[in-house]
Amino acid sequence: MNNNRFLLILILGLLSAIGPFSIDTYLSGFPSIAADLKVTVDDVSYSLSSFFIGISVGQLIYGPLLDRFGRKIPLIVGLVIYFVASVGCALATSIEMLIALRFLQALGGCVGMVAPRAIVRDSFPVQESAKIFSTLILILGVSPIIAPTVGSYMITAMGWHSVFWLQGGMGLLLFLAVVFFLAESKNPDESISLKPQHIIPSFFNIFRNPQFFTYAFAGSMVSGGVYAYLSGSPFVFMKMYHVTEQQYGWIFGFLAGGLILSSQLNNFALKTFRSEQIVRVVLTTQTIIGCVLCIGSAFDWLNLYSMIMLIFLFLCCQGFSFPNASALSLVPFSKEAGRASALLGAIQMGIGSLSAALVGALSDGTSLPMTAVMAACAVLGLTIFRVGRMILEKNDKVALG
Repeated sequence: MNNNRFLLILILGLLSAIGPFSIDTYLSGFPSIAADLKVTVDDVSYSLSSFFIGISVGQLIYGPLLDRFGRKIPLIVGLVIYFVASVGCALATSIEMLIALRFLQALGGCVGMVAPRAIVRDSFPVQESAKIFSTLILILGVSPIIAPTVGSYMITAMGWHSVFWLQGGMGLLLFLAVVFFLAESKNPDESISLKPQHIIPSFFNIFRNPQFFTYAFAGSMVSGGVYAYLSGSPFVFMKMYHVTEQQYGWIFGFLAGGLILSSQLNNFALKTFRSEQIVRVVLTTQTIIGCVLCIGSAFDWLNLYSMIMLIFLFLCCQGFSFPNASALSLVPFSKEAGRASALLGAIQMGIGSLSAALVGALSDGTSLPMTAVMAACAVLGLTIFRVGRMILEKNDKVALG
């Protein structure tokens, strides 16, 4: 890998990590935030839901901007917003203020999640994209390994405000990296209209593309299961299984290791199998694991260690499905790569926010709400994939006459 390619992938990976980093560093601080702001942990979880919603909305805004103005200018603007909102979160004095600023923080930071997908589509051949996405996951995966541990120690030593100062620092560093080291991958296109009457139909055309719909929604349902885990894990591990904030950080990091490991094994799998084959096997496997988790929780069969191992296997499936489903969903698009990437990200985060909110709404003092939502997402993902593949194969037969 030459230096320019390595630097590009490194910057794209760090930009992609801004969302998970903004989540992982503060999860263990839920009890501290609740105590300081005199609210419940469930109230604090709404700041996570608002972050997910902000990312979903923001990506739809940045998609057309990335196609119209190129990739760098929207990145720079978004990172400035993220930095300012991070500072605001650090200074928040009420839960309402924190929830609102987390939404604004997500609106800025989500550009770092949508732009890398478009840049990969700009810069690499289709066959190479899945491998590049796997490499991005390697960088992305460092966040859930390091961030929870760093966040928990910072919260213990300096209070929960410190993690938002840390997030602001990351935003500033990424701003400098984009300005000085990231080359533009797509020239501005003045032919692209930013008027709603043109943008909305373009999103609709992308949405109804059978290949996009199949892989975007199947992959996003898998992500929804992961976000259900993110939302429910602080309660499950720290309240049910009584682990400390530091222990939770280590558990979180270990579980993220499954995501990293599988994403790199995906590169080897791609040498033998097609992306479609990998997605089929992984979705089936994840559905089985999700159902075992749900049944085990319902009958109280799972101890701390079995819960950890089953979630580890569940997350391993994400490492295979995400890069392949992402690459396959973007195949039909070139000029609309920014909008397609934005719509893909919005669907992922929209389903993620609904999953996270559903876990909170169903909270009953057990692990069942978390595991039930994880299982439901896996089942729906597999169903969408199988129905979508039937439609695609039928269309192929019609095209061949």
